[in-house]
Amino acid sequence: MISSIIFIVVFLSAFAFFGFKILKIRRNILLGRNTDLSGNKGQRIKTMLMVAFGQSKMTARPIPFIMHFFIYAAFLITQIELIEIMIDGSTGQHRYIWHLVEGSFLGSIYTFTINFIEILSVLAFVATIVFLSRRNIIRLARFQKPEMKGWPSKDANIILFGEITLVTCIMLMNSSDVALQRLGVFHPTDTLIISRAIADLWAGIPKETLLIMERIGWWGHILGILGFMVYLPFSKHFHIFLAFPNTYFSNLLPKGQLTNLSAVTSEVKLMLDPTADPYAVPAPDQNAAPVKFGAKDVQDLTWKNLMDAYSCTECGRCTAECPANITGKKLSPRKIMMDTRDRLEQVGRNIDKHGKDHQDGKSLLFDHITEEELWACTSCNACVQACPVNINPLEIIIELRRDLIMEQSKAPSSINTMLNNIQNNGAPWQFSPQDRANWAQELNT
Repeated sequence: MISSIIFIVVFLSAFAFFGFKILKIRRNILLGRNTDLSGNKGQRIKTMLMVAFGQSKMTARPIPFIMHFFIYAAFLITQIELIEIMIDGSTGQHRYIWHLVEGSFLGSIYTFTINFIEILSVLAFVATIVFLSRRNIIRLARFQKPEMKGWPSKDANIILFGEITLVTCIMLMNSSDVALQRLGVFHPTDTLIISRAIADLWAGIPKETLLIMERIGWWGHILGILGFMVYLPFSKHFHIFLAFPNTYFSNLLPKGQLTNLSAVTSEVKLMLDPTADPYAVPAPDQNAAPVKFGAKDVQDLTWKNLMDAYSCTECGRCTAECPANITGKKLSPRKIMMDTRDRLEQVGRNIDKHGKDHQDGKSLLFDHITEEELWACTSCNACVQACPVNINPLEIIIELRRDLIMEQSKAPSSINTMLNNIQNNGAPWQFSPQDRANWAQELNT
């Protein structure tokens, strides 16, 4: 009874804290500007199933894809066994579901499922060792970038060591359980292929010790899962939950098609329409807030941009494909997303302490992301194409650039020259419109 009470209290506390953090993150995401992404539901569902559930974009790198699939599949499938652990923990039973379905067709399904979970767990264990080696022994270049120093690197290792602990605990639980069944302590369910082999190592160990081992494995597994859940909102691994909604709300426009500012578009259309009557246009509301061009801080971005920031896995595929980064420039699309998330968390903490209207005198632009990073971007969309969960760093870069040019009149001299030429000559080049055809005069006709 005491064990069940402790389990229920710990279980409910973990879920309550997780729910509290989810609401905080939701609040932070909704600080962004509204954007309507409700259309094309069929295409959105298809994209989510292919990219998030089917891991389709991970296949670009086959070996990491296979290793990641082992961990991903193990995470999904082991939740089935977690159901039985929760029932046993809250009721004080032992293998409640097994005893419920024993001897029936469902019993065969149960046995197959638990064996499948064990096989996936072993494969996930191997994959975790591979990922730890890639980060800490092989030291892949994309994991050694400046933005990965300190906490981001520790965060990845904490999760990987946590996964090793979870697999170790579940195998200890099952194997010592099988050993106790052989001693007649528990009702036999000796059909677990891997645990049966491990249980051979426990031959000769007293049943009292085996009972302690089984409890260590049981409690270690459930506390590890609850601890993992509590830790997720503070970690890049929160993408486990956000990958699905983030891919559902993907940008479905063709890559390279940039969004236009509606206020600017309406003015241009008015200027280009010879039949338009400028006096027929309604006068602007004098009490309305002035239209803001681009984004300087996270509140100026859309909620989807902010969801992108929380969905970032920090895998670095975007940075590895970025031509600017490859050629030694300061831009790293991964850092753009990490900086956006860090600034958003900072704004959220300010709201918690001082209220929604508090201004700390800082902004995403300048304090987190520099002009040098923004102007290094070639707008090639390589980062967008490479991202496994359809994050779009380019949208954030474009919005920050718009603020620099249209709000602060700050741009490199080469861009200012181009803009002046477009304004004066109708083209990026410094030639009068009347001289555009001069090049053809030298051609033989």
